[in-house]
Amino acid sequence: MKEESLVLGMKANKGTMDNGSAYDSTHVYVQTKLDESRGNAKGFSVADYTFGLSENFEPFKKQTFPFMATLTFEIVTTGKTQKMQLVSVVPIPQIKGS
Repeated sequence: MKEESLVLGMKANKGTMDNGSAYDSTHVYVQTKLDESRGNAKGFSVADYTFGLSENFEPFKKQTFPFMATLTFEIVTTGKTQKMQLVSVVPIPQIKGS
């Protein structure tokens, strides 16, 4: 599934916890429309998606934020619950005009 969204930020996380467990991930923060169906919310919030390992942040180090991107998601399941997993972030080139 693909969608165009505003990427507000990204953060690489890599290290070792106090108990010796290693962690390695990139988080992508995406502007997401609030559910207005109940009449008690309007506007936007931020959704946090894990985007693979910390190395996925490297191509975006010099990127200006926020930026529009085409995001590709896969729906994955544990057998009991399902979630959307972010698998690709491709910036949409902005037309520089007068």
